[in-house]
Amino acid sequence: MIVGVPSETCTDERRVALVPAGVASLSKIGCTVQIESGAGEKAGFPDQAFEEAGATVIQDRGLLFEEADVIVQIRGGGANPEKGAEDVARLREGQLLIGFLEPLAAFDEIKAISERRATACAMELIPRTSRAQSMDALSSQANIGGYKAALIAAERLPRLFPMMMTAAGTITPAHVFVVGVGVAGLQAIATCKRLGAMVQAYDVRPAVKEQVQSVGADFLELELETSASEGSGGYAQAMDEAFYEKQREMMVRVVAENDVVITTAAIPGKRAPILVTEEMVKGMKPGSIIIDMAAERGGNCELTEPGKTVVKYGVSIVGEMNLPSTVPHHASQMYSNNVVNFLKLMIDDGHLNTEIEDDIVQGATVTRGGEIVHSMVKELMENA
Repeated sequence: MIVGVPSETCTDERRVALVPAGVASLSKIGCTVQIESGAGEKAGFPDQAFEEAGATVIQDRGLLFEEADVIVQIRGGGANPEKGAEDVARLREGQLLIGFLEPLAAFDEIKAISERRATACAMELIPRTSRAQSMDALSSQANIGGYKAALIAAERLPRLFPMMMTAAGTITPAHVFVVGVGVAGLQAIATCKRLGAMVQAYDVRPAVKEQVQSVGADFLELELETSASEGSGGYAQAMDEAFYEKQREMMVRVVAENDVVITTAAIPGKRAPILVTEEMVKGMKPGSIIIDMAAERGGNCELTEPGKTVVKYGVSIVGEMNLPSTVPHHASQMYSNNVVNFLKLMIDDGHLNTEIEDDIVQGATVTRGGEIVHSMVKELMENA
């Protein structure tokens, strides 16, 4: 069985879906790997490293798609709005596509994959269970994003993060407010704490209070009705606008008191909720920083411009859309491990079985045999 790894074609994407160590792991279960020349260069994995691990380097992208039984990508289909359709057109009946596919929103691309009669497994839909942790690419990449968000904030803030007691006087620590305490938020909190900042955090799910406190931050409690805030798999669920309006009113003072605000609130398949308004930005101290980790879904800050850093009312608002890709070496390594562990569920002695009765495989499978087989995706498409 041949696993094909094409170069990523999405703008500013520097990751690669499989690293040389992953090639070696797949070889042990009877797979051969073909990789497009240069696919790993931006992540620090040259062609030679893949060849030494046992992969064959292919110059022709079209040939790679023709020969591979499995295509592994970071951003495929609708997750690559610029060139994803070109790759979808290369898919053939029975071929397996694995990657971030944007299945809860990019319905045209999902329909096109189905029409090619290919099987598509979306890494976004890996169930959030203990057994699936080693395959959870959303979490592995969010970890890196949260870490990098903290570093960007520390670099761009015109003051130091830690308290310093020097002969020239005492420097007070920076104050950081993290909104949204999922994987990315927790990593941002932990990194800011390691850098010496004073950190407080808020999430609509009161259950995460202990997690916040476990990494040394204070949990902000707002008097809001949050019983419906947690969806399936532990992810935050979209609330109504009345809830967000009341939440914003209560957060005005907190935002104004902090030097850095890091927002991470994203709802799968939907526009990110507005948590930081223009009025709140006006109330922040000049030189303050907002890192909007939800920029790719429109942003949590009303003034965020996705893909750009803008200065409004003296506050820098960072709308970086793909933070994991700015740390491509380790982001690729972690994603590769996720993919290899996922593939192992479907491969037995080099033979692929995408119809295996496994809750993780079935939970991530969107299309098979010309049909949309994922119930949530199918329902969303029917109601779109």
